[in-house]
Amino acid sequence: MSGDDKPKRKLRKILKLAFLLVILFALTLVVLSLIPGKTPGQSLLSGMLFSRTPTISVGEFNFEVGRDRVFAHANGHVAALGTLGLQVQGPDGQETLRSLFRLTSPAITEKNGFFLAYDIGGNSIRVFNSTSVLSSVETEGVIVSASINKNGWFCIVTQEQGGFRGTVSVYNSNGSAVYVVQIGTGFALSAKLSDDNKNLAILSMTERGSQITFYAGIDSHKDEPDDIYHFYSQIALDIEFISNTKLLAITTESIYAVDFSGGDTTQISDFSGKRLAGYTFSDKHIAFHLYDYSIGYNGRTILMDFEGTILGQRESFSEFISLSAFKNTVVLLQSDGLAFYNEKLEEHPSSENSSTTTTAGRVLALSDDLALAANDHFAIVIRRGEAS
Repeated sequence: MSGDDKPKRKLRKILKLAFLLVILFALTLVVLSLIPGKTPGQSLLSGMLFSRTPTISVGEFNFEVGRDRVFAHANGHVAALGTLGLQVQGPDGQETLRSLFRLTSPAITEKNGFFLAYDIGGNSIRVFNSTSVLSSVETEGVIVSASINKNGWFCIVTQEQGGFRGTVSVYNSNGSAVYVVQIGTGFALSAKLSDDNKNLAILSMTERGSQITFYAGIDSHKDEPDDIYHFYSQIALDIEFISNTKLLAITTESIYAVDFSGGDTTQISDFSGKRLAGYTFSDKHIAFHLYDYSIGYNGRTILMDFEGTILGQRESFSEFISLSAFKNTVVLLQSDGLAFYNEKLEEHPSSENSSTTTTAGRVLALSDDLALAANDHFAIVIRRGEAS
């Protein structure tokens, strides 16, 4: 073989290797594009290349959903539900979804891009994302409450006509019923499903007081619960899973951590002697507002992690209206205006004139520096100002 052939052979090997690398890279991109990302309707590849939280560019959202409006948001999209149905608008204020149906008492919740809209005291349920209705359910009994987990599985609590028995129905992300529990005694208030779709917790009121009933492994047929936790001396208001086997229970006087794996119930906050005005969850924290039992609106806003450690607190002397959280940001709406707080509850006033928010009935944190102040007539975007 001549000396001139060696460089040619070396070049061919380099080109062959480069070609194989290109093919491997292309196959990797194809695989990543087929793997679902955390945001519904978005692949893992698109989630890596593009921001999952588009910047909101409008100063006002204009919804046509009737009265008694409630709001939720995900990935830059804002959903409104009212007596005439639901509507979703994107970060630019353009409509991406509308569904008309009648409601008497609208309620909405969201998790991981899945919205759940329902009619308290009615029969209609809608599960949707930013662009389409994913499932629609009409219940036989009247709806008491509903919830959804990060995978789009949802629970509906209904009360049967003519009786006090409650029914809890669990549906998968396709809208098919997969598990039903009928409460023989007491009144079911709410139900939550863990994010692994396996564990069900039901909050109910009985003649003996509040109780949480826990069902583990709902993919198997069972008639009896695995555990029952009682709160005899307090009225439980809400429950929220913070892991697959642990939840927080909010009562009128305390917050409890209930660990089903170990059978432990721990009081992580005691506010007996105060009145709970409102609360909100973020991924790692719970923020709540307490009134003193005294003349006026003297109170305190508290930010606490799920272990019970207080991260920040602030005194307040104005009427509480609404509270919302996004990651480490807490937004508080009071009668004298709206303010943003960081993870230590250090204040960042809104950049807008406070008078623009004093007539708002609710607030929704949209990002670290944006919030939606709204009522039945307007929904305006408020931006965070400089720290005080």
